[in-house]
Amino acid sequence: MRKEKAFAVFGIGTFGLELCRVLSEKGGKVIAIDVNQKLVDRVKDLVTQAILIDSTDEESIKSAPLAEVDVAVVAIGDDMEASILTTAILKNIGVPYIISRAISDIHAQVLKQVGATEVLFIEIEEGRQLAGRLISPDVLERVPISQNQSLAEIIVPQSMVGKPVPKIDLLKKLNINIISIKRKKTSIDDQGNPRIDEIILQPSLSAVLEKEDVLVVIARDGDIDSLQGE
Repeated sequence: MRKEKAFAVFGIGTFGLELCRVLSEKGGKVIAIDVNQKLVDRVKDLVTQAILIDSTDEESIKSAPLAEVDVAVVAIGDDMEASILTTAILKNIGVPYIISRAISDIHAQVLKQVGATEVLFIEIEEGRQLAGRLISPDVLERVPISQNQSLAEIIVPQSMVGKPVPKIDLLKKLNINIISIKRKKTSIDDQGNPRIDEIILQPSLSAVLEKEDVLVVIARDGDIDSLQGE
């Protein structure tokens, strides 16, 4: 069973609110933090915990329940000073992975310098995509093809390694249709150097899944997320 991931979202504007909503819907433990009481009240029914603090104050952040947080997202919008200070403080207290929102190239450079693991320029739709990637890290790519259905590339779950495709029967179990299997093969070129090639396999009766295979599937978004727990 997958361990419940814990996220802290700093700044509950349009992007931060959407991020909190989707992470919570997909099973994440979410702590939402903002200095604005109205924004905290707006999100409190969506998340695990909503906290009113000034994230630019190090003592206030230290008092917040962040010890078990896997990923912190600094979603603060136009206040560059607040986003930079918050990122620096989170780095200082040892948060393992920090994603910070930037509004300019210079802003992004400073965020990286003070400790951001990842810097993004994002709006609402990107917020939805980020939430999906954080909650399901084994989904390498997800392309919507309808309102609730996507074409996705997924690293094969460990529980399926060594099993033939017909035996796992994802179409019957989870309503997931496997289109193809991507597999990397190492060979030696004429000069004796190793070369890695990607081959595409069809999900035939004889296909046996290997570690690090990538499944290309079509399914509903909820079914794709369910595959992560297999």
